[in-house]
Amino acid sequence: MTHTSPRRSVVDVLVDTGAWYALADRSDRHHRAAREFYERQAGTAALITTDLVLAETFAVLSARLGQPAALSYWGALREARIPVLTPDPVDLEAAWRIAQAYPDQRFSFVDCATFAMMERLGITDAFAFDAHFLVYRFGPGRGQGFRRYPR
Repeated sequence: MTHTSPRRSVVDVLVDTGAWYALADRSDRHHRAAREFYERQAGTAALITTDLVLAETFAVLSARLGQPAALSYWGALREARIPVLTPDPVDLEAAWRIAQAYPDQRFSFVDCATFAMMERLGITDAFAFDAHFLVYRFGPGRGQGFRRYPR
């Protein structure tokens, strides 16, 4: 006999570099908000990230807190089995178009590629402290925006 439980509804939340960093560095100004959000979302949201965010976070942690902190972060992602998205070629083309469409913004390559992947996959929630998640608009007439948490 197979027992199936009703599937609970979870929302994908993309975790950006600033959120990972804030969780790792207790002296970061966003640490408390990041920790509270992370603990509150445990089990209710599907946290995901990208390979580009992983690489960026690893580099920043290594530079600021040392290689052991960077390895600890990477190990925690592996242990928690956080899905790591990889951009498709279409995402890189969309990232280029995003960068071209916002010449007044200082979107990084990682920002543009992340926005492109989120848009393609229909992910509208981000665990981030980067204001660029609030600036970027997508959809018909660029009328939609991401929801950034914590608020």
